[in-house]
Amino acid sequence: MTDLTLPADDRLIVALDVPNAYEGLMLANQLGDAVSFYKIGLGMLTGGGLALATELKQDQGKRIFLDMKLFDIGATVENAVRGLAQFDLDFLTVHGDPYVVKAAKEGAAGKDLKILAVTILTSLDREDLDGALIKEGAIRDLVAERAGRAFEAGADGVIASPQEAAMIRALPEANGKLIVTPGVRPAGAELGDQKRIATPAAAVEAGVDHIVVGRPIHRAADPRAAAEAIVAELRS
Repeated sequence: MTDLTLPADDRLIVALDVPNAYEGLMLANQLGDAVSFYKIGLGMLTGGGLALATELKQDQGKRIFLDMKLFDIGATVENAVRGLAQFDLDFLTVHGDPYVVKAAKEGAAGKDLKILAVTILTSLDREDLDGALIKEGAIRDLVAERAGRAFEAGADGVIASPQEAAMIRALPEANGKLIVTPGVRPAGAELGDQKRIATPAAAVEAGVDHIVVGRPIHRAADPRAAAEAIVAELRS
């Protein structure tokens, strides 16, 4: 019988948004060779997230995106990134303020760790920004401005909504840079807490390098089949 299973595609990053490292490892084992890239975020940091990152990276050869969204004074960010860089990770997020990006790049010096700058969280809309006293303007314009400044500060890429990806990709500063987007939902999936979304295929067509998908996979009746369906859509 011919094996029709699709090989992993590292454009798909699966978010291990589960309570602890044990559940994260169980999910990774379920997904097996269908997935090659995982995101571990703040929610799992106290549940053994770094230990899971090390196990997936060193024992299973997976790529790891550590989503910490670091934000602090420059010296603290630099020291934190220098420590995290010792774990042989692939991607790390920081807030997109230029001084934060510069400090993170200093901390990652000599390592292959890519520093990704957060523009504006995909769970936020203009009303949220008003409540946080963020300056006036359309979200798209603010995202483009933050992305450009982050690239100028040395960011290897940005985190942005798929709805802003094409606009960011068109920036002169974006040449050779990565665009990684959450807010991706397969057709028919629940939106959850995301407000600026797109399907996997639409995100890639807009210039995104990697999509991050969590709940539509780990809450699926068959997580592996859900991941494979997304890979098939990416390749369609």
